[in-house]
Amino acid sequence: MHNKPIIVIGNGGHSKVLQEMLLLDAFEIIGVTDASDSKKNSNYKVYTDNQIIEMFSPEDVFLVNGVGSLPYNNSRWDVAKFFTNYGYYFLSLYHPSAIIANDVHIEDGVQLMAGVILQPGVCIGKNTIVNTGAIIDHDCIIGENCHIAPGSTLSGGVVIKGNSHVGTGASIIQGISIGEDVVIAAGSIVYKNLPSNTLYKEKK
Repeated sequence: MHNKPIIVIGNGGHSKVLQEMLLLDAFEIIGVTDASDSKKNSNYKVYTDNQIIEMFSPEDVFLVNGVGSLPYNNSRWDVAKFFTNYGYYFLSLYHPSAIIANDVHIEDGVQLMAGVILQPGVCIGKNTIVNTGAIIDHDCIIGENCHIAPGSTLSGGVVIKGNSHVGTGASIIQGISIGEDVVIAAGSIVYKNLPSNTLYKEKK
């Protein structure tokens, strides 16, 4: 996967963490995008989305989705859809410190940040972020376009459908099923199944 240079979409905090991960893994970064069109905060050439399409063939570069993920904000997923429709491929990234069991299934565009643990039987859907220090135990299934925020813990057999957000430090007990478009507030303990389109707050 090192045979093509990388353009990182976005130039905020999440993007900068990914840029560091790419450098640790000896990838070549040739540019970033920045919605504010501000070049002063980047170590790389800044492009617009349209410039990427005009200047770089999907066969010549890989993209990395550096747009962060927040509840009720679809910007990250919109970016992925926009470029995928033009034939671009979003690289999956794994921090060197991530612990990943041999049989874990990971789809395109997934990002596993520093200190992540994925145990046997885990499946991670397309474009999902498993953020710093999150632990996902055996046989969990995470849908596409999810964000498992820093310090979250999922016990065995948890199922989370697409477009859901597990807040920082949240814990989900074993065997729980989470619907689509669910937001679990930071620090919550989830001990019951949650239907789609739910905002859940249950503090420790």
